[in-house]
Amino acid sequence: MKNEIFKGACTALITPMNESGAVDYEAFGRLIDWQIESGIDALLIAGTTGEGSTLSDDEHQEVLRFAFERAAGRVPMIAGTGSNDTAYAVELTKAACEIGYDANLIVTPYYNKATQNGLVKMFQMIADASTKPLVLYNIAGRTGINIAPSTFAKLKGYRNIAAIKEASGNISQVADIAALVGDEMAIYSGNDDQIVPILSLGGSGVISVLSNLLPKETSEMCRKFMEGDTKGALEMQLKYLPLIHALFSEVNPIPVKAAMAAMGYGADYLRMPLTPMEEEHRNVLFAEMKKLGLIGE
Repeated sequence: MKNEIFKGACTALITPMNESGAVDYEAFGRLIDWQIESGIDALLIAGTTGEGSTLSDDEHQEVLRFAFERAAGRVPMIAGTGSNDTAYAVELTKAACEIGYDANLIVTPYYNKATQNGLVKMFQMIADASTKPLVLYNIAGRTGINIAPSTFAKLKGYRNIAAIKEASGNISQVADIAALVGDEMAIYSGNDDQIVPILSLGGSGVISVLSNLLPKETSEMCRKFMEGDTKGALEMQLKYLPLIHALFSEVNPIPVKAAMAAMGYGADYLRMPLTPMEEEHRNVLFAEMKKLGLIGE
């Protein structure tokens, strides 16, 4: 039986910052409230979009604690606690469990990488240290290593290994994963342009960048599909494709940080080596946002 952390849309939330680079907790709190009030189904804190990899150890735990307390049990909460250093991932995961998070997102180890056997051992080691379910994050485009479908099969049924965030972009691979483990592991799309395709393969929803801007609509897209309105879900998927493309015209979270700053949630500030969005791409992004009424003319 699938161990679903949530069904529908989970926002991979930005971490708003001010012009000096400090976390803007006032904006962060407003953003969390707005997301939940808009009907989002879950929140992911300090993932890639939340710039978790450039938060200091103290900041990472402070951000996790603040967000969890602000959400106050209103939606399931997932903590980004992965690292290329397995020992550090274990410590972050333990900390998130102690705070009370419902699940932890564990990315594949970037830079040092691993063999498939190494991935199995790493995920098992973190799972053994966790008291909450893990979502395994497959995004070879950022980490340089792909989790093979056969590796997911080896991990199926292991304690606390519950779900997959699939962002390989390879829909054939997702189909193979679903065939091997879809009866036990929930599969979430990690790509906003593949929400409906992955739902059609038995997916349980999406962990989304798009929903930073459109929490209600992203959740509705998933709900329509799950309630049998596949045509309506597809229409929404296609409607938002231009905005999705604009949100990924530069490395995430550069565009979404610009978008959310324009909507009043923090400054357009990113931790180095990320830099503010180039003007040409910014103009396209803001034009799409204006068409949808997200910002004024």
